[in-house]
Amino acid sequence: MGGNSSQLEKQIGSDQFPAEERYFGLANFGNTCYCNSVLQALYFCKPFRDKVLEYKSKNKKNNKETLLTCLADLFHNIANQKKKTGTIAPKKFVAKLRKENQVFDNYHQQDAHEFLNYLLNTIGDLLIEENINLNSSIDNSSNTINSSNSSDKNNLNKTWVHDIFQGTLTNETRCLNCESLSSKDEDFLDLSVEILANSSITHCLDVFSNTETLSSEHKYYCENCCSKQEAQKRMLIKKSPLILALHLKRFKYMESQSRHTKLTYRVVFPLELRIFNKTGNDDKLYDLVAVVIHCGPGPNRGHYISIVKSFGLWLLFDDELVEKIEAFSIEEFFGLTNDQKTSESGYILFYQSRE
Repeated sequence: MGGNSSQLEKQIGSDQFPAEERYFGLANFGNTCYCNSVLQALYFCKPFRDKVLEYKSKNKKNNKETLLTCLADLFHNIANQKKKTGTIAPKKFVAKLRKENQVFDNYHQQDAHEFLNYLLNTIGDLLIEENINLNSSIDNSSNTINSSNSSDKNNLNKTWVHDIFQGTLTNETRCLNCESLSSKDEDFLDLSVEILANSSITHCLDVFSNTETLSSEHKYYCENCCSKQEAQKRMLIKKSPLILALHLKRFKYMESQSRHTKLTYRVVFPLELRIFNKTGNDDKLYDLVAVVIHCGPGPNRGHYISIVKSFGLWLLFDDELVEKIEAFSIEEFFGLTNDQKTSESGYILFYQSRE
């Protein structure tokens, strides 16, 4: 898939090519397409890219090499190329990734969602550590005794990664005997949803929030009744993030085969997505900005590519190759209506809020 850089410039046209944008493919270091596809998607999530580049400019004297500094160097390298198109080798980033996590220290095909999850959490942890160290040095320099309270800790644990990707789910359980309602909040950086054949992402999100009855051996222990009772349970999106990363659960473990198989179901994901907030907060309208696509029959055999939106253009990134595509071509990545084993199907969707 794809075409070379000169072809891309011909496709877009010099008069339409965004002056401040660069479109560079990423070299593959032996099955690193899972990494390349996610990096391209994140690069074109502009709020994230801007923060990574800002981090780079503020930390020029930082001698400690981390996964975040390697990512910042890569993004800076792309953004400051003199040419508009071409190929870059993310050698330092991949080397650091393999050194930091043995899961990725091989030439096997890895899961793009696992990599996204690891990357966002690692960056978040690094930023939190920097916040704590900075706060500690300020306290020491001013010779103050810091009696840290919960709000201070929350501020230290809130980073720009969380500002961009973190949403909140609320887990509600209602006892059917006494009608008492208990709820527990949990934060997420990406949301994993079960998929259904010939459905839409909106329908999958509705099913995600469906009410489930807990009965028989699954009864709920009610603190109010001091006993196990039948109950109704549901999971709701309480707070939607600026960028909503939706992971479609396309790989299902089949006990009969003792392995994961791919669900090639057709799941429509629109260019505009409205998230209906069922906890009473305002609904949000999102625009699709990037999609990581899995091509092939299963998690260990296949290939990852990505499509992104940039200045009204849709582009397909396939490792070193980049090409312009039409918006209607996105339908090719919804999945299949039949039971074919191989498909090119949307796997991680990135939606940006219009707020």
